[in-house]
Amino acid sequence: MTIVSDDPEDGRKVMKVNQFRRDKDDKFLILILEPTTQKGQGYLQVEENLWFYDPESRRFNSSSSKERFQNSNARNSDFTQSTLAEDYDVIKGEEVTLGKYQCWLLYLKANNDKVTYPNMKIWISSDGLVRKTEDYSLANQLLRTTAIPDYQKVGKKYVPSKILLVDALKGAKIKGKFYHEKTQITITKPSVKDIPDYVFSKTFLESVNK
Repeated sequence: MTIVSDDPEDGRKVMKVNQFRRDKDDKFLILILEPTTQKGQGYLQVEENLWFYDPESRRFNSSSSKERFQNSNARNSDFTQSTLAEDYDVIKGEEVTLGKYQCWLLYLKANNDKVTYPNMKIWISSDGLVRKTEDYSLANQLLRTTAIPDYQKVGKKYVPSKILLVDALKGAKIKGKFYHEKTQITITKPSVKDIPDYVFSKTFLESVNK
């Protein structure tokens, strides 16, 4: 994945990572490849435990799925398997048009406090793919908008090609106009091949930095 973060004040930052996932076991590993100053850093989730590894200190620090991923507009929870059907109840739904897509717009409310956002809106096109989401606070303040314009088919699965995340609150006013912080994630060369067990381990993160 290539993760491009645009901050109106701090400029653009580009990061490249490899991600490995095994959804049936609630595991994922993210290895940072670029920039070189962060090469070898990584995240490891095993069930409900999430660690961040820094090869410079050789330490694993506990992290949270709700935290921002490397100061981007993505959250650590964005890289896990979707659990919307388990974590949210549908309050209401309606048929709407989103660009060229006919969609169901669903209003969701969290049924537990483990999720990153307590309220959501989600646009699902007629082919069953999520095209847009809006994340809200408990007081229903818009916090973030996510757009998924394109998908790629891998085997029988559909994987996003690009994901655009726009922070509704963070940004800067420049020459009288407010520019939001935003992050674009581009996913290339996805595969559904089996991943060896040893990849989802602290030992693997340590070994790639030797």
